[in-house]
Amino acid sequence: MGRLFCVIPCYNEQEVLPTTSSLLRDKLHALIEQNKISSDSRIVFVNDGSRDATWEIIKALHDEDEIFQGINLSKNMGHQNALLAGLMTAKDLCDAAISLDADLQDDINAIDEMIDKFNEGCDVVYGVRSARKTDTFFKRTTAEGFYKLMDKLGAKTVYNHADYRLMSRRALLGLAEFGEVNLFLRGIVPMVGYKSDVVYYERAERFAGESKYPLKKMLSFAIEGITSLSTKPIKMITGLGFFIFIVSIAVLIYSLVRYFTGNTIQGWTTTVISVWAIGGLMMISLGVIGEYIGKIYLETKNRPRFIIESYLGDEKDQK
Repeated sequence: MGRLFCVIPCYNEQEVLPTTSSLLRDKLHALIEQNKISSDSRIVFVNDGSRDATWEIIKALHDEDEIFQGINLSKNMGHQNALLAGLMTAKDLCDAAISLDADLQDDINAIDEMIDKFNEGCDVVYGVRSARKTDTFFKRTTAEGFYKLMDKLGAKTVYNHADYRLMSRRALLGLAEFGEVNLFLRGIVPMVGYKSDVVYYERAERFAGESKYPLKKMLSFAIEGITSLSTKPIKMITGLGFFIFIVSIAVLIYSLVRYFTGNTIQGWTTTVISVWAIGGLMMISLGVIGEYIGKIYLETKNRPRFIIESYLGDEKDQK
């Protein structure tokens, strides 16, 4: 492999950056000494509109050591957009890029095997969790359920894979062809194609700071992924609509039989249950359809997915 870029989105990560930067620098230096990557490989931190001292720390790291680069977005654009900003900046400068989170819960020692897979001809190498021992029962159950639900609803992702992956320059250029405003990279990257493989690792606990993905945000992320990648929920609503139509015909026949046999008194319970059930179903259906209409609305605006305010890189890369 030639030049490797490690791309790390950052949002309010002042507590973890000193340790993260030190560990990553040591890892890249070790890889350089082993001749696995070139000496001009870089670590790129993407500041996603942080409200703490994250950007000041990134600037200080860049001034101290050229191995560190920084991208400062004009405002908070969200994790997926920040990650894309880093990857799109790196695509013309590197031979491959590895994306990972700033808290380094993803084992950086898996980078060695990713590079080996790349040298064997893989354009995409996914980091996949081998176990979820560090997760609580609730987190483990909901996370695994998330991947299974995504698959059932037609949004194909790599099971137990987040955003820890290696992508070759060719794969990055392929990713650049996707113009979605509603980004869900875990589902888009597999669509790029090319030869891929997986590397298994155990995820550690976060050593400082707070998780940027509480339950509410995780649920929102799941909905974003499903509605961005699959139309199966709408097809399910259509199928459910046909089913209810058939049931309504059966109820109509039943009512006519009751009428002609003189049994016309209807039960209050049946009426109430029917009204509430159908009303609830209609509201859910409208909500799902509304999600898709909202996605179409945002896509038609064609707004920029990120705006880079400043880039701290090598002088030769900015010419």
